[in-house]
Parts: sequence; C-alpha cells; structure tokens
Amino acid sequence: MTGFIISTIVTAISLLIISKIRPIGVEIDSPFKALLGGAIIGAFSGFSGLFPDALRTGIAILSLGLIPLISSVIIFGLAAWLVDGFELRYKFWSALLGAIALAIINSVLFFVLGLLGLA
Repeated sequence: MTGFIISTIVTAISLLIISKIRPIGVEIDSPFKALLGGAIIGAFSGFSGLFPDALRTGIAILSLGLIPLISSVIIFGLAAWLVDGFELRYKFWSALLGAIALAIINSVLFFVLGLLGLA
C-alpha cells in the first residue's frame, strides 16, 4: 500500500511538471486533480502486473515496444477522461506526448528517490 501511495504522489508531481510544458497540451487545474490522475494511472497500470512477466516481455519484444506504448497512451487518455480538470488540448497527440513525458519524468524521479533510499 505504501508503494501505491508513493507511486501516486510521484506520478502527480510528474503530471504537474508535464502540465507546465505547454507544447504537450496537458492541462491540470489543481494539485488535487493531479493526485486523482496519478491514482487512476497507477491503478490501471497496476493491472498489467496481473500478467506473467514472460508474457509482457514477449509482447513488448515482438511489437518492438509498440503495445506497451499504446497501453500507456490509453491509460493516460482514460485518466484525463475520468478526472474533470485534467484536459488534453490536442486529444490523441497530447495523450501520446504526455505518456512519453510521464515515463521519462517518472523514471528520473524514481531514480532520485532510489538514490535517497526512499523508494
């Protein structure tokens, strides 16, 4: 449970950072909306953990990473659709760029937290 809370907070911070990058087209009204979006993204991303690692890795390799990218874009768009105040200005393109930016920023933040011994 603690891991989910940390993941939600880190994702919310990442979403707030992404919303400040205007060309991506992600708009978030408040930190609370970012926290809701982070919780939804974390919950739906957690469903991929239900599949065996061999299956997920095999699909990712065979599709050259396209299937995991598509699922990330769908989850990002779904979070924006479910949370009022989390808008995608350019619809699909904002979801695509937002999902890529989220993966990069989350990776950096989790790396820093790992160095500090917090995650």
